[in-house]
Amino acid sequence: MATVRLYELTPVPWLVNRKDLKSAVLELFDIEQQSIHDLNIIFCDDEFLLTINKEFLQHDDFTDIITFDLSETEEVKGEIYISIPRILENAVWQNVHKTEELQRVIFHGCLHLCGYKDKLKNDLSLMRKKEEEYLKRYSSRSST
Repeated sequence: MATVRLYELTPVPWLVNRKDLKSAVLELFDIEQQSIHDLNIIFCDDEFLLTINKEFLQHDDFTDIITFDLSETEEVKGEIYISIPRILENAVWQNVHKTEELQRVIFHGCLHLCGYKDKLKNDLSLMRKKEEEYLKRYSSRSST
C-alpha cells in the first residue's frame, strides 16, 4: 500500500490541504506509471538542509530541496527534504503564493523519483513543463 507522510521539523501552518496534497502526489506517480511504496516529505529549515547537503552531496550552499531515491525494487521509496525558508524566499522572488511554490517543489521532487532530470537545459525545460502540468491539475482539483 502506498504511503505518503508529511513531517514538519519546521512548521508549515499555511499548508491547509494536506490530505489533498498527498492525493495529488499519489496521482502524479500513477500518471507517470510509477508504483510508489513509501514517500516521506520532510519540511525543515535552511541549516538542517545545509547539513544534509554537505554530508551527502558535498555541496556547501543552501537549496530548496534534496530528494533521495531509496528504492530497492521497482516500487518507489524516497525522502524529499524541503527548506521552508527557501520556499518563502523563492515565492517572493518568483512572485507566486508560498503554497504554490511549496506544491511546485514537492512535485519537482516527485518527478525526480520518477526519473526526470534537471541538469541539462532540455531536461530542465521538460521538468518545468511537468511541474506546471501537475500544479494546474492540483489547483483545478482543490478549487472545486
